[in-house]
Amino acid sequence: MTTIGTLERLSPASLSELILADQEATAARAAAGGSGDPAIAIIDVRDDDYIGGHIKGAQNFPSHSLETMFPTLVRLLQDKETVVFHCALSQQRGPSAALKYIRERERLLATRAKSAAAAGASEEATAAEKKLLAQKVFVLDRGFVGWQEVYGEDERLTEGYSKELWQDGYWG
Repeated sequence: MTTIGTLERLSPASLSELILADQEATAARAAAGGSGDPAIAIIDVRDDDYIGGHIKGAQNFPSHSLETMFPTLVRLLQDKETVVFHCALSQQRGPSAALKYIRERERLLATRAKSAAAAGASEEATAAEKKLLAQKVFVLDRGFVGWQEVYGEDERLTEGYSKELWQDGYWG
């Protein structure tokens, strides 16, 4: 069972490499007439500190309202190969959200398996379930604070960046 201590962390450098590679792959798939959907989802759980920029393509789900969203979030992200959670520092809100997401994903898969068994269906997982089982979930090490120190001004990777808000450090 996954715990806060065993959650996998991803460095800003590793995430930037994943994002850039995914941007290229997504563009190539779209050019070939395939899906233009990225394989990575970045979930930013900052609340009122969601200012001064964000990772390009990140979706903001404020932690204060996220609790009831996990079943929906698992369904929304079930086709993603990688899901990365973060908050400002990725010390509390980001890891907590990642853990709750993983547990909801496990609960959903167990429910689907029980429903299939009760209906007499094959126990073999569907393609969607296999993809969800293989999904990697990470927490961005050092959160957006660490990210913006390196990639804040890189427009390929960061949107809405306001250098003035970050020049004196994190105020959280």
